[in-house]
Amino acid sequence: MLTIDKYLRPSTLEEAYEAAQKKNSVVLGGMLWLRLANKRVSTAIDLSALGLEYVTEDEDFWHIGAYTTLRTLETHEALNNMTGNLFRDALKAIVGVQFRNLATAGGSVFGRFGFSDVVTALLALDASVVLYKTGALSLEDFCRMGKVNDILTEIRIPKTPVHTAYFAQRNTATDFPVLNVCAAEKKETITIVVGARPLGGTVYRFSAAETAENMAERIAGDAVFTGNTRASAEYRRHLCRVLVKRAVDEIMAEREGI
Repeated sequence: MLTIDKYLRPSTLEEAYEAAQKKNSVVLGGMLWLRLANKRVSTAIDLSALGLEYVTEDEDFWHIGAYTTLRTLETHEALNNMTGNLFRDALKAIVGVQFRNLATAGGSVFGRFGFSDVVTALLALDASVVLYKTGALSLEDFCRMGKVNDILTEIRIPKTPVHTAYFAQRNTATDFPVLNVCAAEKKETITIVVGARPLGGTVYRFSAAETAENMAERIAGDAVFTGNTRASAEYRRHLCRVLVKRAVDEIMAEREGI
């Protein structure tokens, strides 16, 4: 059971940041995974009054506020058009529409969960994050960091059209993925991310001239897989070969108009 001693709804980011420095404080996202935790929280920090729910664009980036819901990303027409419907494809199996109407992009990214469909897709797009005090850094670097006592305010996606493909294997519909794979091609480079190993996403980059079979074999041989109640390491490695090849084949077919 989650026990909260104090609830705070700050009116400024500075107030939220200061509260987040206190021991046993926690920043609330959509309160979907967090509420399942068995812990005591001294201060729960609600960012809903800070205007962080938005999707905007400028010449270089799409800007996604931390409190933007997954459902907003899933149904955003312009963002999906630029990314080959990646958000629609990657997010549609996350529990259900009611869940995705509450779950936030910032909560999904800040948690850096190994099973995250959201993080896997964003890594393939070379996304970056903006932290209130730290500033902007790549999502890839953020995922390598340890504990972060900062406030995630925004996610940025380079405004570059890409060919994408997303596949995830689940034992049952709406369950956590056993393995997920996202591939994105731009400027003759194919970026492939393998997540839910059940560790976090690992990023690989290849020349677009390399074959799908070679990419699949190289990643399956290099990536670290472990077992848990959902699947063994050996099964995940086998899935990796299959899903990576499938994703790259789909990108190549889309590029060639097949």
